[in-house]
Amino acid sequence: MTDADRGQVATTAAEVYEEFFIPALFGQWPERLLGAAEVAAGHSVLDVGCGTGVLARAAARRVGDSGRIVGIDPNAGMLVVAERAPERVEWTTGVAESLPFEEGEFDRVMSQFVLMFLEDRQRALSEMARVVKADGRVAVATWSSLDRTPGYEAMVDLLGDLFGDEAANALTAPFTLGDPDELSTLLSTEFRDVSIMEHEGVARFDSIEAWVHTDIKGWTLSEMIDDDQYRLLLDKARDELAHFTNQSGNVRFAAPALIATGTPR
Repeated sequence: MTDADRGQVATTAAEVYEEFFIPALFGQWPERLLGAAEVAAGHSVLDVGCGTGVLARAAARRVGDSGRIVGIDPNAGMLVVAERAPERVEWTTGVAESLPFEEGEFDRVMSQFVLMFLEDRQRALSEMARVVKADGRVAVATWSSLDRTPGYEAMVDLLGDLFGDEAANALTAPFTLGDPDELSTLLSTEFRDVSIMEHEGVARFDSIEAWVHTDIKGWTLSEMIDDDQYRLLLDKARDELAHFTNQSGNVRFAAPALIATGTPR
């Protein structure tokens, strides 16, 4: 897998990710995932692929001083940004396929928009099942399929037209586990009582310019698109993606996600 396939970014991109992607896309999901996982005060919670920590921080606020939150991610750039947060979280470098924790160490294990980037999804799920308690619960979020996310479907097409498959595929990667049946089959190998629900979501950007800046500068595309290409993309986007804006120039489009839950076998 390439860095784009794995969603790996540099520290500068992680800073853009935290400043722009969180309010635009990711900030609306932690409370829903925490609710699905039934996270409560005093719980020990592991956030697998924590990124800059939006889910782990929300979990820390929910479990309180009597709980424990651990966020693990292989991306040093993401963790540099995560460590700036004031919430009490143990930030750890590591991969989902080999979690450095004991069997049954956590009451809850969660992963938000990460599973599709993993090199060995099955191994990662096996590890999640290993470290969660026998009476614990796992919750995983993935984006719904690209054809249910019209703004990104159009952006992928534009990137492909301008720069070819590599750039288009980098933005397609987040949507590759958007089929509920596929996700259910994947989780059922390690968990029982698997439930998959699609939840409505909305992508929000202040403008076309903010949208392009976020997707290019805050993602793996930051190292694929040079300054001249960026200006070309922005010019084309202002025209071809204008139908996603309202009268004030704000961008809005549907961005649904799947939340899967299960209990260890």
